[in-house]
Formats: sequence, C-alpha cells, structure tokens
Amino acid sequence: MKILLLHLFFTISLTTIAQENLPLPNQDIKIEKLKLYKEKAHASYYHDKFNGRKTASGTRFDNNKLTAAHKKFPFGTQLKITNEINKKSVIVKVTDRGPFINGREIDLSKKAFMDITSNKKSGGIIVKIEIIEK
Repeated sequence: MKILLLHLFFTISLTTIAQENLPLPNQDIKIEKLKLYKEKAHASYYHDKFNGRKTASGTRFDNNKLTAAHKKFPFGTQLKITNEINKKSVIVKVTDRGPFINGREIDLSKKAFMDITSNKKSGGIIVKIEIIEK
C-alpha cells in the first residue's frame, strides 16, 4: 500500500511539474516558452552500436543521455518530446543529424525513448515535438 501511495504521489508531482512548465526532475532546464513544431511525428531511437561514436556536432554519442538527432534543428536546440499516447515527456538536446529513413522525424537516445514509451519492445512511437524557447 505504501508503495502504491508513493507511486501515486510521484506521478501526481510529475504531472503538476509538466503542467506548470517547471523543470523536470534531474533536468535543470527552465521552460519559458514552447513552440509547437510538429504533432504525430514518428520517433525512433539509436541502436547501441552508435554508443561512443562521434556525432555530427563533434560530441561523442551516449545512449544514456537525453539527446536527439534531427535533420534541421541547430545543434544545441532543446526540444520537449511528448508521447502522444501516454503523454509522458522528455527534454532532449539536438547533437546529431538524422534520421535518414523515410517517415521518421527524430531519433532519440535510448534513455530518452525508454523514458517516454509504454512498450519497451517497440522501436518507434508517435510524438509531439516542441521547441523550448528561452
């Protein structure tokens, strides 16, 4: 019972944080303004084989960080990615180019993808992409 109540409290707290545009836990990003970029966008995630390789921005890719690849956004752009089905969100930083597969809009690090997906065995989800403007 205590675990259930703790889980419920944590879920309500995260929902409140998201609704009030406060920084998410473990992320020191203050969301001042969000600009909708795209709804119903297809997101996938990086394969583990890319871990440690250089990204297009020159940084080393780490599947345990909250990063993303996009074809157009400048490196360093911060995006709020929301799973359209379960409404879970994550904030990522664009550090690479891609994805280069037709129909895919954004590649997320494995950590970012797993933080918002309901089905851990899925390779793709439908998301809303918002630009965090400061």
